[in-house]
Amino acid sequence: MSDVSKFSSDFQSTASIEILQQRAGLLRRLRTFFDERGFIEVETPLLSSDTVVDRHVHPIPVDRSLVTGAQSDEGRTLYLQTSPEFAMKRLLACGVKSIYQIGKAFRQGESGRSHNPEFTMLEWYRVGDDMAAGMKLLAELVESILETSPVKCMSYREAFLEFAGIDVVEAEPARLSELSDLSPEVIRDEHLNIILAKEVEPKLGQELPVLLYDYPATQAALAKIRIDRGVAYAERFELYFKGVELANGYHELLDPDELELRNEEVNRQRISDGRQPLPSSSRLLSAMQFGLPSCAGVAMGVDRLLMLDQNLSSIDEALAFPFDRA
Repeated sequence: MSDVSKFSSDFQSTASIEILQQRAGLLRRLRTFFDERGFIEVETPLLSSDTVVDRHVHPIPVDRSLVTGAQSDEGRTLYLQTSPEFAMKRLLACGVKSIYQIGKAFRQGESGRSHNPEFTMLEWYRVGDDMAAGMKLLAELVESILETSPVKCMSYREAFLEFAGIDVVEAEPARLSELSDLSPEVIRDEHLNIILAKEVEPKLGQELPVLLYDYPATQAALAKIRIDRGVAYAERFELYFKGVELANGYHELLDPDELELRNEEVNRQRISDGRQPLPSSSRLLSAMQFGLPSCAGVAMGVDRLLMLDQNLSSIDEALAFPFDRA
């Protein structure tokens, strides 16, 4: 065996051999879970002219001419995918019913204890599922993989009441400002995001995984909106374990006109943040105009799942070669 002290150590894996074995086993169990339920495993492009339009999720752009070698393509942008969402929904519009994918995703500027710019994402969709069915399937997966007791469910509103002491529906801007340390004039969602990160998330799922659901309608992203007793809720749900977000799911938006409106609003926000707008038209929009069936979908970070399951101190320990050693 060579004495590694004689060489630069940055060639080495940051994940131990034992963890690499655990990772392989986790991937097998994930595939078995979905295969046993009749899902089809699919693959979709990592590089696309379409990309998820989100205020806080930033794709890595690639000039199309670097890929094609054609001068005529200079200035035309492709994107490394932040999620396979758009392409997978196009497959649903083509007639498939239950699909999953395990593959790479990329996000600009994301690094830290639980982030790496390149990461492995598990994403799935099932036609006919509403929010309750989507949450149930996610809970079954987590209970199977983490071998935990039943997942706890609580609404976004309940979580803020319990852990931050405020009602997200009725709280005045001055009260939100006290907890967020932001100006009262800042939009409500900015206050809520700060309070969620500071007061709520660290307390979620410390003993058992927690499913947070019924987000404010203003945080719908690509989820449907439901009116309940005069209050608008996004039919969106997120899974937390040990204070870390593991998965994000929606009872999916089906209305192409609403998608266009949301994309336009997000791009206005991105421009105000000093960010480039993202394509508001896409092949997903065309698929929704053709007819996207009612469904629920979930995206889960596989590296984070392994990190938490194996009690690792950072995501680097779940990866063979994180960004700094890529």
